[in-house]
Amino acid sequence: MPEVDYCVVGAGFAGLTAALRLKQAGRAVAVLEARDRVGGRTYTEVLADGSWVDRGGAWIGPGQDRIYALMNEFGVPSYKQYTDGKSMMVVDGKQHRYAGTIPWTVSPWATMNLGIGLMKIRQMCRSIPLEAPWEARKAAEWDKISLGAWLDKNLMSGQARDMLDVALAGPYTSAASEVSLLWMLYQMASGGGPDFVVSSKGGAQDSRPVGGMGAIYRPMAAELGDALQLSQPVRFIAQDDDGVAVRSDDLTVRARRVIVAVPLAIAGQIRYEPMLPTDRWFLHQRMPGGAIVKVSVVYDEPFWRADGLSGQTVSPGSPVTLTIDACTDTGTPGVLCVITEGPAARALGRLDEADRRATIVRELVDRFGAKAASPVGYHEQDWTVERYSGGGMISHAPTGVLTEFGPALREPCGRIHWAGTESSAVMCGWVDGAVRSGERAATEVMARETATAPA
Repeated sequence: MPEVDYCVVGAGFAGLTAALRLKQAGRAVAVLEARDRVGGRTYTEVLADGSWVDRGGAWIGPGQDRIYALMNEFGVPSYKQYTDGKSMMVVDGKQHRYAGTIPWTVSPWATMNLGIGLMKIRQMCRSIPLEAPWEARKAAEWDKISLGAWLDKNLMSGQARDMLDVALAGPYTSAASEVSLLWMLYQMASGGGPDFVVSSKGGAQDSRPVGGMGAIYRPMAAELGDALQLSQPVRFIAQDDDGVAVRSDDLTVRARRVIVAVPLAIAGQIRYEPMLPTDRWFLHQRMPGGAIVKVSVVYDEPFWRADGLSGQTVSPGSPVTLTIDACTDTGTPGVLCVITEGPAARALGRLDEADRRATIVRELVDRFGAKAASPVGYHEQDWTVERYSGGGMISHAPTGVLTEFGPALREPCGRIHWAGTESSAVMCGWVDGAVRSGERAATEVMARETATAPA
C-alpha cells in the first residue's frame, strides 16, 4: 500500500492544480484518475498536421487570473478569439446578421425585451454574495423558481425568451426549467455578470491558449510524473483517526487527507466510510450535469471570414445551437466549433453517428453556404455519455438545492476535502474556477496539517 502525505482523486484542472501545488510545497502526493488521460472536462486533440482542436473547455477571459498564472508558469501564450465580421441569429427559420453582442436586427420588440431581461439579470447578480449565495436577501424567493419560470414571467417576446434561454441556460447544458434561478445568478455573478458570460471580446470567450488546454495540462502532468496514476477509478474512501485509505480496483493509497476533485455526480458514485454528512451526501445526489455535444468541423481554410462572417451563430432549439470560429492562432486550417446543449443535444445523441454528422453539416450549409458541405475533418465529443464526467461541462443546482445544501459545497468532511469548478466562489463553471478550487483545497489541507502538528 503506497503511503503519501496527500491523495488527490481526479486529474482535471482542479485535481492537477491541487497536486502540483502540494508537490511544489514539498509534500508527497498521489493522483488517481479514472480515465486513461488527464484534463477532465477539457480535452485537446492534436491533429495529423500539427494543428489541434479542443473537444471540451477551451476559452479564457479577463479576470481569470489563476489560469493565466498557470499559463505563465509553463510558458503558454494566448491569442484572441476571432470576432471580425458579423454574427448570425437564426429565429423562426430566418437568418439575422448583426454586429456586436445583441442581435438588434431580429425585431425592435424582441431586442427591447432582450435588453430589459439582461438588465434585470445584471441587477440581481449584483446582490449575490459570492462566498454564500444562499444568504442573498432574496435567496429563498429566487431558489424556489426555475430559470425557465423566470423567463416565462419576464420576457413578453417569444423570440427574446428563446434567445435569453440559450444565453442563460446554455452553460448548464440543461433545459431552463431544470435550473434554479438562484444558481444561475450565482454562477453568472461569479464571473462578473451576464455580459461576461455571453461576450467574446472582453468576455468569457475572449481568448484561447496557444496549443489548446492541453498545452497547459500536459506539462502539469509531466511535472507530477509517477505520482499520477491513470485508469484508476476510485471506488472507496475510508477515513480514521490517523488518515485515509483511497481504493481503486487494483490500488490502495494511504494518506493523511484526500482531495476529491471530480464532478459532484461522480463523487456520489464513490463509497465512503464512515458515510458522509447528510447535506454533502444529498448534494451529490442533487447536482447533476447536463447534455452537450461538441463537434469541431475542419475545413482547408476559414472561408466564412472572407464572406464577412465571424463564425458565431445561434439558433435556439436547433440541432446546432451554437457555432463559433475555433481556428488555431495561425488561422488555418479553418475550424468551426459546433455546440449543441440541453434537450437539443439529447435529441442529437439519439441519432446514429452518420445521421448526426449529416444533420450538423446540413445546418452549417444553411448558415454558411455550399463551402460548408465539404469538411476535411470532423471530431465529435458527446460529453453527455462520458462515464467520468457525469454529463455537461458544469453541474447545476435545480430549485431548492442551493439554499438547502449549498453550504456543503466547500466544507471538508473530516479528512476529505473538495475541489472542482462548482466549488469556486469566483469563476464558478470555468477552467479558471477549477484552478482556483485546486489551489484552495491544497492550501486547506496543508493548513490542517499545521493546525494538528504536535507542539
